[in-house]
Amino acid sequence: MKKLALLILFVCCATNGISQENTMSLSLNEAIAFALENNYNAINATRDIEAAKKQKWETTATGLPQITANIDYQNYLKQPISLIPAEFFGGQPGDFAEVAFGTKQNINATAKISQQIFDGSYLVGLQSAKVFLDISKNAKEKTDLEVRKMVIDAYINVLLAEENIIILENNKATLLDNLNETQKIYENGLEEQESVEQLQITLAGVDSNLKNVIRLKDLSYKMLNITLGLDINNKIALTDNLTTLTTENIDLSLMSDDFNLEENVDFKIAKNNERSQELLLKYEKSKALPTLTTFINGGYTGNNESFNFLNSEQKWFGSSIFGVSLNIPIFSSLERTAKTQRAKINFEKAKTELTQTEQQIKLQTANAKSAYQFAIEQYQTAKKNLNLAERIEKKNQTKFFEGVGSSFELRQAQTQLYNSQQEHLQTMLDVINKKAELETILNKVE
Repeated sequence: MKKLALLILFVCCATNGISQENTMSLSLNEAIAFALENNYNAINATRDIEAAKKQKWETTATGLPQITANIDYQNYLKQPISLIPAEFFGGQPGDFAEVAFGTKQNINATAKISQQIFDGSYLVGLQSAKVFLDISKNAKEKTDLEVRKMVIDAYINVLLAEENIIILENNKATLLDNLNETQKIYENGLEEQESVEQLQITLAGVDSNLKNVIRLKDLSYKMLNITLGLDINNKIALTDNLTTLTTENIDLSLMSDDFNLEENVDFKIAKNNERSQELLLKYEKSKALPTLTTFINGGYTGNNESFNFLNSEQKWFGSSIFGVSLNIPIFSSLERTAKTQRAKINFEKAKTELTQTEQQIKLQTANAKSAYQFAIEQYQTAKKNLNLAERIEKKNQTKFFEGVGSSFELRQAQTQLYNSQQEHLQTMLDVINKKAELETILNKVE
């Protein structure tokens, strides 16, 4: 029995240890840092940068020496016959002799080294590859900003659900006490049945909301797990609370911070789009320039009536050639001109879009600052209103049980309190969200 008890104790401890080990404890900042490494979109954005680096080298390599080799083996199942005037061999004029030239089998092995000397499109391609890498980095930066915002949304939605559950459970407990006390008073003939029914209606509403929020809490945890890059059923524990986060996110210094347009990721993307369109214009223009390449070919040819090419006595005949190729575009029926003009139009469009993006970002910044300041003001107002609503509800509760207040007045005060509680929670949510939006535009996310 003693051994069995020890075994049971060991299993329980081990199970508890495993449960604790599988539960991740995360603050908001830790959750953001984790998501930037493990979120699915963030992972693929990092891969895009690596792919862009490889593509940059692909473009660079096209202008470096290229070496190719080729081996051709031929076996004539039936050799072609050529007709030669018979008089060449002492025959009668007008007659032809049937002759098969060459051997039945032959192998030709060649190697070629080529080097690009000048190609205008290659130079433009090198610049484009660098811009493409910058675009991929911009996309990664934007993805990280979006992931950060998604984590904040998901994290505080979980906290909101947990805080809401606590509030609703307290409201439910208070209503149950009120209902029990009112029921006793009614049974003693000192209160009307309507008072009991009013409290039952209020209790039913609170209970329904509580069940819904409990379901939403489970969904919120699943959404947070997906955002973090975890399995949706992973167990996590949040170490921050909504009230503390709201206080920490009230930072009026952001309202006076200088805005550096060059740091905004949308501006960077628009700027790189303008640069890429400019390079496309250069690329079309470069097609009118000549291209110059040089090459060296070398090879060996072997001939035999049977496959004896691996024999040491097999004869091989070598050959080599050096050449330079100059390609000069002369006339394309105005095709190059049309492509160049179209590229120029797209370049002008990109410049206009850059100006438009600049103005939109300035407007977004002004709107974000205004919305953030309004969210702080609303939070402060909602906090005061909640204190007032709690005092009013307590007074009406006291008046009701002392027999000087009606059940209608009590229910009205309770409804006002519940609305104030939800408004207070929503304003805390808004403060954190609006600050995150402003920080994203100002690129202050460290």
